[in-house]
Amino acid sequence: MDIYTKQKKWKFALLIFAITIGFSSLFVTNRLVKKLKKEENKKIELWAAATKHLVKISGEGDYSLAIKIINENKNIPVILVDECDSILESKNFNIYNNIDSLLFKLKVRSPRLITQKFLRTELNSIREDGDDPIEINIIGDKQWIYYKDSAMLYQLRYYPFYQLAFISIFMFIAYFIFSASRKSEQNKVWAGMAKETAHQIGTPLSSLMAWVELLKEKTKEKNLVNEMNKDVLRLKTIADRFSKIGSKSELEQVNIIMIIEDAIEYLKSRMPKNTNFKIEYINKSIEANINITLFAWVIENLVKNAVDAIKGKGEIILSIEEKNSYVNINISDNGEGINSKIIKSIFKPGVTSKKRGWGLGLSLSKRIIKEYHRGEIYVLKSDKNQGTTFTIKLPKVD
Repeated sequence: MDIYTKQKKWKFALLIFAITIGFSSLFVTNRLVKKLKKEENKKIELWAAATKHLVKISGEGDYSLAIKIINENKNIPVILVDECDSILESKNFNIYNNIDSLLFKLKVRSPRLITQKFLRTELNSIREDGDDPIEINIIGDKQWIYYKDSAMLYQLRYYPFYQLAFISIFMFIAYFIFSASRKSEQNKVWAGMAKETAHQIGTPLSSLMAWVELLKEKTKEKNLVNEMNKDVLRLKTIADRFSKIGSKSELEQVNIIMIIEDAIEYLKSRMPKNTNFKIEYINKSIEANINITLFAWVIENLVKNAVDAIKGKGEIILSIEEKNSYVNINISDNGEGINSKIIKSIFKPGVTSKKRGWGLGLSLSKRIIKEYHRGEIYVLKSDKNQGTTFTIKLPKVD
């Protein structure tokens, strides 16, 4: 199991944990809302009973308890309606929280006007969505008390959603910062390793170049020495490639057809004899801004992967085509294809379909194409026992 599969499992576990917390919060809050709803219903029923009692008291009866109960309703909005559907009285429709008060002071909002039109709209809304009204009989006249949830109960009902939204925003920002920090650290590690590799190669490489020059003078096998010299120069190119990782890339406008042909020409003599190479293009000159050293590295890496996929026996086709303001380079083989389980993460470090290998080549290739050339590299298609096609997409110079 590679590190990215483990990370996916951890992310999935954290997601399940977050969902569990969210539903638990919703469940607990919902139960609390139901309890408070019952308490408010009881308060309204008590308020209605106090109103009836107040009307029935005559003479020198005790008014204090009934008046106290009626006055204690300071948060539940109520509307009193008679038999003719006329609004007799309303209460608690102009309750504001601290945020509302601040907005009023800043003159961003104005307090609502409690008009008959507003109360009629509220009454219709309560009738559609609210609880059944409480009927009271005052001296033979029937009246109904309509009520809705208090502002506090309304806010509490939506509190879990606000809570989840803030938690999600916080987690997103934290994840973004963490990812950016980790990516920056990875870039530094990549650059440091690459430069150190170039430095370590440099010392023995200088000696090899000197020995090759000495062999040119001493031996009659000129062809053999020339081939050795080509490989030594190639090693110098590789060291140069590593030294450029992490540095500012210098791009130059060149014909990419020539660069691709040169790379394939070098690889042909160093690949198995049963490997056939084919380069297809319509226009012989397609200009693009590239770093020749790094771009050739990507081509060689993809071609070598294709050779491994066909196990040294088959055909590798490089097709170059122009599409609008881009040039697409397709590298296809007729090998065994990429395992579907890793195809989505094939460009991540450490992911490889080979028994031997570090899984760094495609990761470096993506970094070079995306970060240095502002292009794209992706798997266009891959079918089992049918082959794979990688595509490099670069901005074209007209």
